[in-house]
Amino acid sequence: MSEAASAGNYLTFTLDGELYAVRVSRVREVLGYSRITRLPKAAQYLKGIINLRGSSVPVVDLRMKFGLAGRAEGEASSVVVMELPSAEGGLVVGALADEVHEVLEIAGSSIEPAPRFGTRLAAAFIEGVARRDEDFIILLDVERIFGEDEAGELAGAAQAEAAPV
Repeated sequence: MSEAASAGNYLTFTLDGELYAVRVSRVREVLGYSRITRLPKAAQYLKGIINLRGSSVPVVDLRMKFGLAGRAEGEASSVVVMELPSAEGGLVVGALADEVHEVLEIAGSSIEPAPRFGTRLAAAFIEGVARRDEDFIILLDVERIFGEDEAGELAGAAQAEAAPV
């Protein structure tokens, strides 16, 4: 088990029928799906921005980011709003999830290292894999998913939209 994958509370959600989780300490809130304003010339996985109490928050489609099959947003879709470290300080970003489930306390003894092959998702994005009964939960490392370059791009997208015209 890597140092990053450790016991703690994780928010679970599904993407393309698979169960994923992120550390609760990174999650600010979960929103129902709302209108997303698309941005010109943005990366394909950047769906656009939403207005969150007067602030522009970039929203990322994790399915596209991970190379999974696309899906039309529906009533069950949610936006998981997370706070990530960035060079400019904290960055708030939303991530589309097919469905958000629950917060689980995951014991360190149930976490295994990310497999080096055979996963649909790049191992670099995975902290580890937790076993729960007969199911597996893929624990995501959001700091690696949104590296410094992408965090800067997302911050720039939110700031550009917030700038007065």
